[in-house]
Amino acid sequence: MTGAPRSHFAVMGAGSWGTAFAKVLCDAGTPVRLWARRPELAAAINETSHNPEYLADVVLPAAVRATGDAAEALDGASVVVLALPAQTLRENLRRWVPLVPDGALYVSLAKGVELASLQRMSEVVRDVAGVPEAQVAVVTGPNLAGEIARGHPSATVVASTDLRAAERLQRACASPYLRPYTNTDVVGCELGGAVKNVIAMACGMAAGMGFGDNTKATIMTRGLAETARLGVAYGADPMTFAGLAGMGDLVATCSSPLSRNRTVGEKLGRGMSLAEVIAEQNQIAEGVKSCEAILGLAQARDVEMPIVEHVVLAVHEGMPIPQVVRSLMSREPRSE
Repeated sequence: MTGAPRSHFAVMGAGSWGTAFAKVLCDAGTPVRLWARRPELAAAINETSHNPEYLADVVLPAAVRATGDAAEALDGASVVVLALPAQTLRENLRRWVPLVPDGALYVSLAKGVELASLQRMSEVVRDVAGVPEAQVAVVTGPNLAGEIARGHPSATVVASTDLRAAERLQRACASPYLRPYTNTDVVGCELGGAVKNVIAMACGMAAGMGFGDNTKATIMTRGLAETARLGVAYGADPMTFAGLAGMGDLVATCSSPLSRNRTVGEKLGRGMSLAEVIAEQNQIAEGVKSCEAILGLAQARDVEMPIVEHVVLAVHEGMPIPQVVRSLMSREPRSE
């Protein structure tokens, strides 16, 4: 394979969302290199224009060239897109930072909170890479990878404290089927994306128990209130949670069978154990680990998040799902 072109985007991670985002970039006319952890997967992508393990039925543009060599992917990259699970970002980024060109923009696609540090993904990037806020951006919103990869009309949010960086990223990923909007509220965008995974698990539990739309609407609405409370406590703009990074992402993730977090919750609601659910999954549901970190953030600022708290009790402390429902429904009545 020829060397990567200058000023290309390096997409580090060839899972569903990394693959879909690489396709978006190519369809928007942005040069891209896709790094896959396993060289054999990179070879399969190059040989077949398909990712045989994720989104296998989606035809990738010929311009999506993959490599199993991180140094090759990062050589000359002006933007480094981190398409990795939240809990593995730090470990991988430590290895890659020496290979990243000076001044490159780091972009996180992950929607989670690091369990060990309680840091958002942009904070992890700044901590490991030693770069200022203006050199980090995030992509978030109602972005179910399968739908975007298949060209369904969608929207997303590109957020950075530096509006120019956000606008640069906006131009790079504006495709015929993905409409990106800029936002400078990185805190609100990241917390919206992380907390909705936990609320989606709660919605899945309700669906697994056979409850209907009233229950799911209640969980989503009260979950959005919890998200906004947490965000405001950490300096976010409350209006962010009414937009794509808040309500939009929440509705998509809580409603779609494509959502890994909702699927995990649904299986738990049907009576499966967490170990059984994880054994069936071939991709990580961020909410499983991030729920503990999010609860830690809430407790640090005395923010009440009963849905998140009960998801933690169900997932990590073995509280039976019916008992979770009874506990939430028996809470002290109050004003909305």
